[in-house]
Amino acid sequence: MIRARLDKLLTVVIAGVLAGLVLAGAALPAALVFGIGFSALSTPYSELPSTLRTPPTAQRSNLYANDGTTLITSFYQEDRVDVPLREVAPVMRQAIVAAEDVRFYQHSGVDLRGVVRAFTVNKRDGKTRQGASTLTMQYVRNVLSSDPRLTERQRQAATEVTTARKLQEMRYALALERELSKEDILTRYLNIAYFGAGAYGIGAASKRYFSRSPAELTLAQAALLAGLVRSPDSDDPINGDADSALGRRTYVLERLVETGQVPADAAAAAQAEPLQLRPSETPNDCTGVPDGHNDWGFFCDWFTRWWSSQSAFGSSADERRRTLRRGGFSIVSSLDPAVQRATTEQVLKIYRSTEARAVPTAVVQPGTGRVLAMSVNRTYSTAANPVGQKNHPNTVNQLVAGGGAIEGYQGGSTFKLFAMLAALESGLPLSTKFTAPTQLLTRFPVTGAGSCDGRWCPSNASPSSMDGPHTMWTAFGRSVNTYFAWLTERVGADRVVEMAERLGIVLRADSDERLARYGAKDWGPFTLGVAATTPLDLATAYATVAAEGTWCAPLPVVSISDSTGRPVDAAKPDCRQVLDTDVARAAADAARCPVGDQSMYGRCDGGTAPDLRSHLGRPVAGKTGSSDRYETETVVAFTPQLAVASMAANPDDPRDAVGQAVQARMATAVGEVLGAALRDQPVRDFVPPSERAAFQVTGARTGN
Repeated sequence: MIRARLDKLLTVVIAGVLAGLVLAGAALPAALVFGIGFSALSTPYSELPSTLRTPPTAQRSNLYANDGTTLITSFYQEDRVDVPLREVAPVMRQAIVAAEDVRFYQHSGVDLRGVVRAFTVNKRDGKTRQGASTLTMQYVRNVLSSDPRLTERQRQAATEVTTARKLQEMRYALALERELSKEDILTRYLNIAYFGAGAYGIGAASKRYFSRSPAELTLAQAALLAGLVRSPDSDDPINGDADSALGRRTYVLERLVETGQVPADAAAAAQAEPLQLRPSETPNDCTGVPDGHNDWGFFCDWFTRWWSSQSAFGSSADERRRTLRRGGFSIVSSLDPAVQRATTEQVLKIYRSTEARAVPTAVVQPGTGRVLAMSVNRTYSTAANPVGQKNHPNTVNQLVAGGGAIEGYQGGSTFKLFAMLAALESGLPLSTKFTAPTQLLTRFPVTGAGSCDGRWCPSNASPSSMDGPHTMWTAFGRSVNTYFAWLTERVGADRVVEMAERLGIVLRADSDERLARYGAKDWGPFTLGVAATTPLDLATAYATVAAEGTWCAPLPVVSISDSTGRPVDAAKPDCRQVLDTDVARAAADAARCPVGDQSMYGRCDGGTAPDLRSHLGRPVAGKTGSSDRYETETVVAFTPQLAVASMAANPDDPRDAVGQAVQARMATAVGEVLGAALRDQPVRDFVPPSERAAFQVTGARTGN
């Protein structure tokens, strides 16, 4: 026991002396050598830097479609994905040991023979030609240089070439080898080493150079990769010197033969192989979505915005973004490639990508909030546009979900839903009657257009079909402005605004947000959709009605697993009941009228998209909307299983009226999207509201 301890002491002391000679060219003072040497032996594993005990290697996160296998893109600072040793070809394990530390399995972290050899060669040649670092010491250096908690200056200091730093490396290597198996150390090394061309770790390197997994590497390929670790930047055969890379491959093959791990004839055959690279680059971020699926970029962009808002991934948006690019998450998104494809096809039938006008469209699943598709007739790209064209054909602005510079587009009559819900919640039934005039003078103060002596006085768009007695069924079906202006007066404009926000309408425009906070009681025009919104917000709001009053936050994921495979709770739907179930059912019943369906009580009489139901062939509800001067057109439709919202506007020029004629094409497109998405799903009908909600005035009905 004593003899073994003395041997260890001697090993450390000699290692310290010779390392100092190799690096400094002269013997270290005896006191320094012995002081560091003896302290090295007493350093326990538990006192090592936490980065060495639990290495913080950055790993790329992968974002998949909802099938769990179709890669949308990856996110990384360093292209790395950790792989277990069993998934690395044996010849690759042999090659890296032969290239970097042939006595790896014989030493205990510091190789005295290697130190002597390096000292002898360097002394003979008068300059440093060989290093004395073992594979374990290299691993220590790699970990210290990649510690995310250190500044760049601190990382350089942690790995500077000095005698003291080299001795510290040795101390750490000896401590690691006392606690970890050789297989553990080799696994960690293979996953942290840099192989050039942006590839960190053997998983990324085998894909980067040969488009295959580490388990599939041949002898020639393994020898090439092992040879790159010494000088990954200069020897990189993709961006650097291919001849140097081949020279290093020869060196590794020779070492494999010398150590008896590979027969000479096999090494000769591998050496004769030409450099056959099959490079592939891991996509990075949303501009790296696969060719042919550029339309996925807008969903990807919204996913990153969602991620940056989740406290589970850090205390700030910057920290959350770093977590995404370093954390090695496997993320199964809610994006359905088939639904996305159908949505994009329909969007492009309305406007081409080169047109200034856009038709952003979102598809949401009621009851979960999961977003199946987000599409717009644009190319997701940072490429420059022709002069005078801000957002077409290229843009990375979030035209579908809003945010950043995008406040949204006026929702028009789709906002009448919120007035109807507020009225139903107050106790008014669907049968509430009002004789709607062509124009209604209200008490709400306004200025400018729509003002009659300082008060809001909206008019009906088509007096011949809208004027006269109406219930909520017929008024919602025919989109009677004066009926809903009257209804808003009766229940209070502030309750209409609150209802919209409760169902997920985000007021991104500063002027809208101020009115909602300080002037909601007088904001009568809100009912007719003068506020800016987005397709995603509208689809979410109408999906709440489809889900019988259950609101769910829009969600871009099905599951998230961290680098160890453990699930992350942030992927779970965030849902809550915000409406009385009967109120939601009543609103859905009235919403069947605009799209050519019939209410459960047979009270629909006319609609603004009358052909949608017959074309779809299943129960459906929804609403159309037109803003002032038809600057924006909107169509929303939903079934119990799915909600789709589509808006036509010019994002760069809100005064460029798209015109009412586009609405019919949008209704057809929305119906086609629903049909494609629901093709293999059972036909489900809406649950009818109670007779109380349909015909009786009651007390307030609350569901939140």
